[in-house]
Amino acid sequence: MFSIRKLGAIGRTYRHLNRYHRILRVLFKYGFDDLVDRLHIDQYLESGLRMINRKPREQIARLSRPERLRLVFEELGPTFIKLGQLLSTRPDFIPADYLDELAKLQDKIPPFSYEEVCTIFAEEMGKSPEQVYRYFDSTPLAAASIGQVHRAVLHGGEEVVVKVQRPQIENIIAVDLEILAHIAELMEQYLEEVQGHRPSSIVHEFARSLSREIDFSIELTNIQRFRLQFEHNDTVHIPLVYPQLSSERLLVMEYIDGIKCSDVGKLTANGADLPLLAERGAVLVMEQIFVHGFFHADPHPGNIFILPGNVVCFIDFGQMGRLSIKDREDFTDLVLSLVAGDERKATRGLLNVTLQHGEIDQALLAGDLGDMMDMYLYRPLGELEAGKILQDILNLVSRHKLSIKPGLYLMMKALATVEGVGLVLDPHLQLINLAKPFMRKIQYGRMQPDRIMNEMSHTAASYLQLFKEMPEEVLAISRQLRSGKIKMEFEHRGVQSLGVALDRVSNRVSFAIVLAALVIGSSLIVLSDIPPRWHGIPIIGLVGFVVAGVMGFWLLLSIIRHGKM
Repeated sequence: MFSIRKLGAIGRTYRHLNRYHRILRVLFKYGFDDLVDRLHIDQYLESGLRMINRKPREQIARLSRPERLRLVFEELGPTFIKLGQLLSTRPDFIPADYLDELAKLQDKIPPFSYEEVCTIFAEEMGKSPEQVYRYFDSTPLAAASIGQVHRAVLHGGEEVVVKVQRPQIENIIAVDLEILAHIAELMEQYLEEVQGHRPSSIVHEFARSLSREIDFSIELTNIQRFRLQFEHNDTVHIPLVYPQLSSERLLVMEYIDGIKCSDVGKLTANGADLPLLAERGAVLVMEQIFVHGFFHADPHPGNIFILPGNVVCFIDFGQMGRLSIKDREDFTDLVLSLVAGDERKATRGLLNVTLQHGEIDQALLAGDLGDMMDMYLYRPLGELEAGKILQDILNLVSRHKLSIKPGLYLMMKALATVEGVGLVLDPHLQLINLAKPFMRKIQYGRMQPDRIMNEMSHTAASYLQLFKEMPEEVLAISRQLRSGKIKMEFEHRGVQSLGVALDRVSNRVSFAIVLAALVIGSSLIVLSDIPPRWHGIPIIGLVGFVVAGVMGFWLLLSIIRHGKM
C-alpha cells in the first residue's frame, strides 16, 4: 500500500512543490481561487502562489462549478481521475449536481510508446515481447490511466491480451496522494461543512483502493478466486490467466471475443435472449455479493461481454469488493425492514451499516426513514427500482451526517450499475424480486444449528481467554502503578496553524535582520569610499542599497497581502 506521510514534514521538497504548483495553477485556471484562499495554502507555498495567474479564462468562467471541477480532475491526470470516479459514488460527501458531473469522468490518457513497453518487459521478464510471444501487437487495443492492453499470441497458439502498467505511475500516484492527504487535513481544519465527513479517511480509503488496483498480481489473484466461485456454473465465463507470464506490472489473460452487453442490436442479430441475459447478469452479481461476499465492483457495460449460448463474461478485475458475513446480514436486515415498513428495525439496521461521526437524533432519523418508506411501500413491485431506493438511502445518510461503510458503498454501486445494464436488455427487470431469495437465505442462514454452535463456541472461547489473561493484566497494571511507569498521552489539536504563524513570524524577523544588516553594511561601504565608483558613489554600497530596497518592498507586500500591518 502507498505510504501517505505528513506533507508538512516533506512538503518543501522539489518533487512536491513542483507538483503542488501544477495543481494550484489548474485550480486557478478553472476558477477555484476561493477554495485555495479558504484552505490557507499560501501559508505553505507563499512564494510560489505569487507567480501563478489567478484569473480564469473567459470561456471557462461560463461553465458551471461542477463542470469546472470535472475538467480540473481530467487535466491533473490519473490520480485525480480515479479520485473523481470514487467521489462520484459518495453522495454523503458532495452534492448531487457534482455527482452527476464526476460520473462523466473518463480516462483520456494517451498510450505510451512501444519502446517503454519493451523496457518494462526487460525489467519484469528479462526478455523482449517478441521473445515471450509468437506475435505481439505493438499498437495497444486500449489505454487508460493505470496501463494499456496489447493483443498477443502465445507459442502454443492461444490468443491473449497483455496488460502493461504505465511507466512511473507508482511514483506519480505516491506524490499526488501525499499532496491530497495534506489538502484533506486543511479541509478538516478550515472547512466546517466537511469536517464531519473526514476527508482524510476518504484519501486513505482511496490510497488502499489504488494500491490494490495498481498491483496486477492482486488482480490476477482476484480472477483466480472469481473462477473458483463459479467453476461449476456454465452460465458465466471467467477469462483464463497465465501466472507464469504475469507480474506486478504485467497481466496476461485469455482474449475474449464477445459482444458488449449494451450492444442490443448486435445481440439481437446474433440470436441472444435479452430478458434471460438481464436476469442472469443480475443473479450472478447478487450471488457474488450475498453468497460469496466477493464481487466485481465495476460491472459497467464495458466490463461485461456476452458469449455464444447466452453466457455472461466479466473482465477487468482491478476493482473488487469484499463483504463480511456481518455486513451482508446487516444490509439484508436493513432492506427487509424497509420492505416490511418497520421504522424501528430500519433505523437500527441503518445505524449498523453506517459510521457515525457524532451524536445522532434517532427520532428524526426514524421519521425520515418512515417518510421514505411511504414513498415505496404501496407501489407495485414492478415500479420499484433498486438503484433509486439505494440513492435515496445514500441521500438520507448524508443529511444525518452518517457515512456508509466503504465495502457497502461498492456493493450498492454495483447493484445500481447492474440494474441499469439489465434494464437496457429487459425494461421489465425486477431486481428487488430477484434479490429476495438471496436475502431470505442469509436471514435463515443465521438460524442454522451449526452456525449457532460455531458462534457460541467462539464466544465461549473468547470469554475463557479473557478470564485467563485478566489476572496477569491486573497484576501488570498494579506493578506499573507502583513503579510510576503508567503514562498518559495528550493529543493537541489546532496547534498546526499556530506553528505555521510562528514559522512565518520568525522568517520575517530573520528577513528584517538581514535587511537591516544590508543597509548598515552598504552605508559603511559608501562612507568608506571603497572603489570602484559610479558618479563618485561606491558601486558595492549602491548594489547593497538596491538589494535592500527590493527586499524591503517584498516584505511590505507580504505583510499587506495577509492583511497584517
